[in-house]
Amino acid sequence: MNEEKPVTEPEPEDWRAWRKARRRELIERRRSLETDDLKQRSAAVDRWLAEGFGPVAGHTVGFCWPFAAEPDPRFAVRRWREGGSHAALPLVVAPRTPLEFREWWPGAAMERGVYDIPYPVGTPVCIPEVALVPVNGFDRNGYRLGYGGGYFDRTLASYGQRPLCIGLGFEIAWMDTIFPREHDIPFDFMVTEAGIYQRVDGRLVAVDPADAQAAASRRLR
Repeated sequence: MNEEKPVTEPEPEDWRAWRKARRRELIERRRSLETDDLKQRSAAVDRWLAEGFGPVAGHTVGFCWPFAAEPDPRFAVRRWREGGSHAALPLVVAPRTPLEFREWWPGAAMERGVYDIPYPVGTPVCIPEVALVPVNGFDRNGYRLGYGGGYFDRTLASYGQRPLCIGLGFEIAWMDTIFPREHDIPFDFMVTEAGIYQRVDGRLVAVDPADAQAAASRRLR
């Protein structure tokens, strides 16, 4: 994890405009990675998922089809499906409403939705026990900068029992703070090419895979 630094910039008067500008900058930074560099970083993220989250196998896993040079979670999802998991992809049903997760498997019928991202058609609706969520940026307190629609926060808030939330990103996405609002929900873990971070006492701290395994097991009992 990057060395912790104090927040050096004042809270913006217009936090929406500030997030929009930071989001654009971070996405461009990620998309500018060389192809081989991007593949290596994504492969490292996948290795940490394999080493740290074996307890996910057998549980329903919600994930996002990779978009705009995000880490690719499909290898991890395949392993967990081989271990008995069901996989699900999100669908935007309507603006400012929770996402609907629909079960997915290789060969399931798909259509294109928001941002031209595919989603399953005619498969069962389900509630994930584990959510793998890409980030554009993330801060030392475990808060995520997404795409600005607020869909994941609404979705998580709508569940009676919150899924185990694992953010996926690269080290270039670190931020001092996203200046979280009341509706923002922090994640349990962040996984980057450098390792696994767990939110402990309100802060992300680096943990080894064995500690991540134990913590995930406790959450998924």
